Amino acid sequence: MLFLDQADARELLDPDELVDALTAAFAALSDGLASAPPRIAARAPNGLLAAMPVHLPGAGLEVKLVSVFADNPEHGKPSHQALILLFDDSTGTPLAVMDGTHITAARTAGSAAVATRLLAVEDARVLAILGAGVEGRYHLDAIPRMRNFAEIRIANRTVEGAVALAERHPLARAVGSFEEAVRGADVVCCCTHSSEPVLRYEWLREGAHVNSVGANFDGPELDHNTVTKGRLVVESRVAFQPPPAGCVELQGIPADAAVELGEVISGRAAGRDSSQQITVYKSMGHAVEDAAAARLVYERAVQQGAGQALSWVRTRPDEPA
Repeated sequence: MLFLDQADARELLDPDELVDALTAAFAALSDGLASAPPRIAARAPNGLLAAMPVHLPGAGLEVKLVSVFADNPEHGKPSHQALILLFDDSTGTPLAVMDGTHITAARTAGSAAVATRLLAVEDARVLAILGAGVEGRYHLDAIPRMRNFAEIRIANRTVEGAVALAERHPLARAVGSFEEAVRGADVVCCCTHSSEPVLRYEWLREGAHVNSVGANFDGPELDHNTVTKGRLVVESRVAFQPPPAGCVELQGIPADAAVELGEVISGRAAGRDSSQQITVYKSMGHAVEDAAAARLVYERAVQQGAGQALSWVRTRPDEPA
């Protein structure tokens, strides 16, 4: 069994391969080929620990354990920390245990990149990123790969954070408010842990595409009008279940109000009806994303001889081998 740490995961996970693998995973999910029970979680005083098992054909059996502690960044730790275990789906044999913290951030941004590639207008020129934390950084890497942006605006609850993130990309600049970032933008990425809306529908231009990956079970990152008036797209209609399985923004909305990414990928549903329509991808984070990413990391690790080999079965000296 391989042990792969966070440095291994960063080195081995190619962002362009990831987008293609996620696209295939979403199609498989909507085709009913994946087995993935709704996410469960145990709550601690300051956070929670969620479990996300899945079988994805071609990727194997996988489970992610992820802790979410919103106050961690104030103490120099990520809000999301995770471990991923990968199993052979023909024998149940453990294949690898790997860091899931990088994979979670990368696959979340990668899934938003899939949505952007499918839903954003082709001539999108202005990108807005709301939130300069971990997901803001990962989106700044992933989303510009999907369109030929001329301008990237970064807004954050602290100006210092926006300035620091903007320095990571030559086209990026910090702006003073979320509204300033959103108005006139063609693609808007909401990457906060806010429990109240950071975006208002009236700020959006015609034809804008919105990605929302913030996951605060206590309140919505998007306002109700953005969710209900735009073309709503989700990974799975499980997103309409109560948290921790689903999204707080979608509570009380009928599940048939949305289409799935996989349905758009396969052509069974339209992504947008016109260049003037506003499209909204609301991410809940699905286990197929972790499985697709983990398989890429594992296969490349095997090819390159990366990671540390561990024995998960210890034989006593008095026992037959």
